[in-house]
Amino acid sequence: MRVDLAGLSIPVGGVSGVDLHVEPGELVGLIGPNGSGKSTLLRSVYRALRPGDGTVRVGGDDVWRTLSARRSARRVAVVAQHSAEGFDLTVAEIVATGRTPHRAAPAADREIVARALERVGLTGTAHRLYATLSGGERQRTLLARALAQQGGVLILDEPTNHLDIAAQLDLLELVRSLGVTTLAALHELNLAAAYCDRVYVLAAGRVVACGPPARVLTPSLLGEVFGVRAHLGVNPLTGRPALTFAPLDTTGDPR
Repeated sequence: MRVDLAGLSIPVGGVSGVDLHVEPGELVGLIGPNGSGKSTLLRSVYRALRPGDGTVRVGGDDVWRTLSARRSARRVAVVAQHSAEGFDLTVAEIVATGRTPHRAAPAADREIVARALERVGLTGTAHRLYATLSGGERQRTLLARALAQQGGVLILDEPTNHLDIAAQLDLLELVRSLGVTTLAALHELNLAAAYCDRVYVLAAGRVVACGPPARVLTPSLLGEVFGVRAHLGVNPLTGRPALTFAPLDTTGDPR
């Protein structure tokens, strides 16, 4: 399912005139400094923050003008940056909340929840309390909930925050393996470089560059947007793009 943003402006978050598209099955990353508008933009896609101008289309339909909240939730699932702790709910109960936008028979819902848990490798933890899980297991649970929602489009807002490196890699390997149209805000630039098909770079609420990571994440752009010296190379273990960083020199030259 395709996602299209055209002329999107959100005054409350400083986002202005953003054009963006995600092709079916792509993993597209949003990167930029803190406060650049990444989360604000995502919130407009999953219908949590109404834009002041422009359009958000998912599967060809305008999320705000054509689709109801329930119909939108059947198309767009989200793993948000700040998620509830889960209280005394089990993993299976958390995942089952993804079925809320649908009207299915209980048996069908249970089968969908079971399949979602299987896809993220958590079948054996279905009856554990969410609060007892590791950070990586919690993120997999929330991803399973999004899959149980059967939206066709997946929104991830800083999904690897507070995870150790192994859990970060496991989560993004899993996301890529799903083949679901995904738009993700990523704080860690090396993860964006390694896993995204394309990236959009935001600065002060505007898109300043977009395209494949190896073409976009140049030393000059990273120096201008993030205020660092950078080198873009190849990870010898994976063959994927890899970045190294250093502070800007005293002349401010990012090269």
